[in-house]
Amino acid sequence: MATPTTSWTQLTRRLRRDDNPLLRRSDLVEGWLLHAVIAAFLIIGPLVAVAAGLRMHADNAAAQRAQMSWHPVNGVVLRAVPGPEMSDNGTNTWVTWTPARWTAAGQTRTGEVPATAGTWEGSTIRIWLDRAGNVQMRPLTAAQASDRVVNAALTALAGLAVLLAIMALLARRMLDRRRLAGWEADWQAVGPQWSHHG
Repeated sequence: MATPTTSWTQLTRRLRRDDNPLLRRSDLVEGWLLHAVIAAFLIIGPLVAVAAGLRMHADNAAAQRAQMSWHPVNGVVLRAVPGPEMSDNGTNTWVTWTPARWTAAGQTRTGEVPATAGTWEGSTIRIWLDRAGNVQMRPLTAAQASDRVVNAALTALAGLAVLLAIMALLARRMLDRRRLAGWEADWQAVGPQWSHHG
């Protein structure tokens, strides 16, 4: 008959009381702690990710409804936007607010508008205005909306992992304090008997 592997032996020792008289209830709880945290993450994680994704999906839908009333105008950039227009095949672009001039409702206006890094002074860009004429960021694309949902789900999962890790560390600290208090109490009970025998 084959002997159990070392990892199986360690697992069974963690999950049950053995004949060790020094093993305390806190030791048993600590043995279950990591497994409980992993189980909690596996059970709660999908729910948190779905909830965060649905919330961001609703935010995207609200933003896209608001964007339906926006209208584009052409504007002229008054100051160059620093940085390369495209780097890493376009995955590393950024948008900066910069002064520009545009005409809306027959009036020429000047203000800060979002422009892609690398835009030259004097370049013509598209500016999005809401009904009140306020400058807005570019409308969400389908890819951006999808990325926002994924990022919200991943951020929620990371937050859950951090929360569970903090809770596990606090629980372990509490178990360590209880263990030390138990050892101290046992020593107070046994120590005087040893000193009498000396």
